[in-house]
Amino acid sequence: MELEKQKAIIEAILFAAGRVIKIKELMATLEISSDEVISIIESMQEEYKKEDRGIEIIKVEDGYQLATKKEMYEYLYPIFDKRNKPNLSQASMETLAIIAYNPKITRAEIEAVRGVNSDGTIYKLLEYNLIENVGKADLPGRPTMYSVTENFLKMFGIGTLEELPELPRYKLDENEQIVIDDCINYQMTKSEDNKEE
Repeated sequence: MELEKQKAIIEAILFAAGRVIKIKELMATLEISSDEVISIIESMQEEYKKEDRGIEIIKVEDGYQLATKKEMYEYLYPIFDKRNKPNLSQASMETLAIIAYNPKITRAEIEAVRGVNSDGTIYKLLEYNLIENVGKADLPGRPTMYSVTENFLKMFGIGTLEELPELPRYKLDENEQIVIDDCINYQMTKSEDNKEE
């Protein structure tokens, strides 16, 4: 099958599905290897960039989805999106960050980090489909464990959790308090390293 035909098929599938299509699904449909699927899609992504189009193909874990570019949101929102967008409070963002950096975490562990009850926040994040129940922990009472969803990855524009920014390193003083100077020095060092690159 010609390359242009394969690109057209992939584009049609991604457009019609409106969801993440796994690489395995494309392999089965086109009868080609995963490396060939990835190569074709990377080529399509470059073409979309060069042609300055309003859509792009994004990678989400082990699949791809056709999406509008973030820069187009302001033009699309007034016409298409009349739904309420998730309004994430500071508490929601904190809880989401804790879950993203600690997959399969329990509510009690989240509350131990935050120092406050997180029932309402967890409920809201479940409602927004940003986190999901991923089973029961092997602990007394078998508490529910939570991880972020594909929707979280899409919303924050990342393909996998490995792409999350590195957390700053810090140490505790004799009173078990974070040494702020170390955090500031760490951030300054990271900024300087990024400039050198």
